[in-house]
Amino acid sequence: MSPPPPARPAFATPGLHHVTAIAGRPQANIDFYVRVLGLRLVKRTVNYDDPETYHFYFGDAEGTPGTLLTFFPWPGAGPGVRGAGETTAIALRAPANALDAWRDRLREHGRPFATSERFGQELVAFEDPDGTPLELVATPADGSEEGAGVARPWAASPLPPSMALGAMHSVTITAPRLDDTDRLLRERLGLRPVGEAHEPSGARRLRFEAGGPEHPSFVDLLEAPSPLPGRWGAGSIHHVAFRAADDDAHADARTALLGAGLPVTKVKDRHYFRSIYVTEPGGAILEVATDGPGFTIDEPLDELGLALKLPPWLEPERATLRGRLPVTTSPEYADRWSGG
Repeated sequence: MSPPPPARPAFATPGLHHVTAIAGRPQANIDFYVRVLGLRLVKRTVNYDDPETYHFYFGDAEGTPGTLLTFFPWPGAGPGVRGAGETTAIALRAPANALDAWRDRLREHGRPFATSERFGQELVAFEDPDGTPLELVATPADGSEEGAGVARPWAASPLPPSMALGAMHSVTITAPRLDDTDRLLRERLGLRPVGEAHEPSGARRLRFEAGGPEHPSFVDLLEAPSPLPGRWGAGSIHHVAFRAADDDAHADARTALLGAGLPVTKVKDRHYFRSIYVTEPGGAILEVATDGPGFTIDEPLDELGLALKLPPWLEPERATLRGRLPVTTSPEYADRWSGG
């Protein structure tokens, strides 16, 4: 008699929502992700837990969950030191026939890169000017299983459609104990193991899949060469967020994570979505965020990222914050004042 199938998790994330990293100079951060990578600045706001720090969101034309890279710019921050217990790479989907063009573009902008293969896919690895580790993964451009995913093309991108970056493909979490983090991803977030490989160093890499066959996203667990934790600074990835379709699913996620015996935050209102946070057994910070209400609740679609937007509870501090935050502009609105 065959053993019964494993119990289905009470919560299964549809995929990645966003990844948040630490930048240095705010304007340089905007210029690189808009002018060089061709992403749209979809929201210019502040870190609600530290309102004198900006929080920038970059993504597709609408800021669709699954396309979002977000940053806390810390002017003057020293470089981060990567270590165990943190997210250590962000991979974006690029059309398979565009990697040569992307290599040329990276050379043009003085960004060193390395080309390799992982789980049968070609990828180009490089860093942004602050040291944030990025990867472009070769994927078909037809919107199929390994295509653009959920991304909505941005018509005003400085790049041609043939080079347009799609949704996030994957993130890499470097973990000191793979088994503990493996169990959390499978049993509490509903990810499915789909592959195992070894790095040239001999370190194990486990791949997990979220979402359906049309728009999957992946989490790689990479065995840490040392148990020493990293140190946050410019170029560090602060946390990775997973999607919850709605508030009911979000509540299920919180219940599932609490069931693992981990401290989980209360639900936090992030204005554009609601979030909970947990530190996984290896030390990396994970978030679960709702898909909605989205980025058009406080500015129209054609003006996303134009002005400094604050949630209602910070509006009384607008004058003070504007006086302390550096003025920033988006290349998309070069003909308009965009200082907030």
